[in-house]
Amino acid sequence: MPIIVVDGLDDPRVSHYRNLKDRELARAGDLFIAEGEQVVRRLLASDFPTESLLLARRRADEIAPLAPADLPVYVVDDPLVHQIVGFKFHSGVMAVGRRKPPAELDVVMSAAAARGRVTLVVLPEVANTENLGSLIRISAAFGADAVVLGEHSCDPFWRQSVRVSMGAVFSLPIVRSPNLSDDLGRLTQRWDVELVAAVVGKGAERLASAGRGPRLGLLFGNEAQGLSAPHVAACGRRVTIPMHLGTDSLNVAVAAAVFLYHFTREPGT
Repeated sequence: MPIIVVDGLDDPRVSHYRNLKDRELARAGDLFIAEGEQVVRRLLASDFPTESLLLARRRADEIAPLAPADLPVYVVDDPLVHQIVGFKFHSGVMAVGRRKPPAELDVVMSAAAARGRVTLVVLPEVANTENLGSLIRISAAFGADAVVLGEHSCDPFWRQSVRVSMGAVFSLPIVRSPNLSDDLGRLTQRWDVELVAAVVGKGAERLASAGRGPRLGLLFGNEAQGLSAPHVAACGRRVTIPMHLGTDSLNVAVAAAVFLYHFTREPGT
């Protein structure tokens, strides 16, 4: 790998690292930033293209050998890393990656159905990038087959989401639905997926006693408003986690972890 020492922020070769907005990176060629050693290691091990690495000098001997022979590796002194990133504490390991074409729902379902039991996480409008990153990491941890994002969910390749996902965004199929209402109908009618709405309220099934069929789609709502009425109506079931001491809801990622633990356990465990 070619190691290139960079002495200043004005070097055009590191322009993508200089606190650019996520939208600007996407417009510049479907690019995204991966930061942190584990995230970068997982990017390099994935089938996502990597454009370059940026390493603090203290990390170069350790991390640079992981790079393919033709990948540019830029090395900078620690103070310059802090200026690029915008805050002092940083692992000294970053990379620019390039997005792949998004996964297609029918392709994902065909592959998942061939493996056996199917579990999907459906997020109509998660607006917080850190929550989305947590949801992707949790979905991967509990063996979900894919995450399906609605039109109003934020971008899973924004910097915070990639970082909080700990690189799970590179391995878990993510479907970006152009019309979630249509895709929910396709899941139930073509693929025989049972849709379950995670809700707070009376009249819903208690999670502890809720069963599942071979193909399950779990819908989790927006951080402030929960699931919209049309999305709840698209589901055949409503399931809730009972709350105590006046607690009205859980963080969406915490709730998803509880639901996924319940619905992905092996029978009898």
